[in-house]
Amino acid sequence: MVGGIDIGSRTVKMVVMEDGEVRDFQVRDSGYDPCAQALELIKVYKLKSLVATGYGRHALELDLSHKVITEIKAHAIGARHLYPNCRTVIDVGGQDSKVISLSENGKIIDFKMNDRCAAGTGRFLEIMAHALGFAIEEFGKEALSAKESVKINSMCTVFAESEVISLISRRVPLLSIALGVHEAIADRISSLAHKIEVFPGVVFTGGVAKNPCVCELLEKRLGQEILIPPHPEIVGALGAAIEASKLFNPKTSVAGPPG
Repeated sequence: MVGGIDIGSRTVKMVVMEDGEVRDFQVRDSGYDPCAQALELIKVYKLKSLVATGYGRHALELDLSHKVITEIKAHAIGARHLYPNCRTVIDVGGQDSKVISLSENGKIIDFKMNDRCAAGTGRFLEIMAHALGFAIEEFGKEALSAKESVKINSMCTVFAESEVISLISRRVPLLSIALGVHEAIADRISSLAHKIEVFPGVVFTGGVAKNPCVCELLEKRLGQEILIPPHPEIVGALGAAIEASKLFNPKTSVAGPPG
């Protein structure tokens, strides 16, 4: 049994594989100590090989002997495994966003990443949803029902929140503001994508891929169909688990995760 763990800023994700198949996966909040959360997940299983990824991947080094891979590589491996024709990966998590171009045989050609501010990330969505009084789980669905949008001029989270509060005080419809927030995020992500070549076969990973409004707006801006995995938030952990499988037994063929 081998495992891949993705220690993110908002959540910790773990995928466990055995004989080339996914046996289990877990997702939990990172909390104030993501390393402790990761260790709690790991100790449940008797793992023969472990690969860590995510921003906290090096945090386990004091507690465990394990291999680490970058988020870029992990998401590329995971997305390509789920969709063999994948040539572009868009990953939007809690605190960063990235776009990855792959060759026909799945090698990483280029990537662009925004990790300097929360703009265009899940955290930005959470803050805006809270300001508007929406549950984050329903934010995208509600935004899609808006008849029109209002432009959000600032992508700095602090200034954007102030702008949203100002629009609310002027009695601008909440749904219009919500759609404007989503358009601002889609603009930011598509701008990142246009800095590299976007090939057909676009796979959207990370928790924000669960937001239907962001997905629809990105499809329009990129002019590409976007594929959403059944569990987009665990794709990085899946990629890490596949890497762990290869390390433990290079001849093992790997099957996909349960639906």
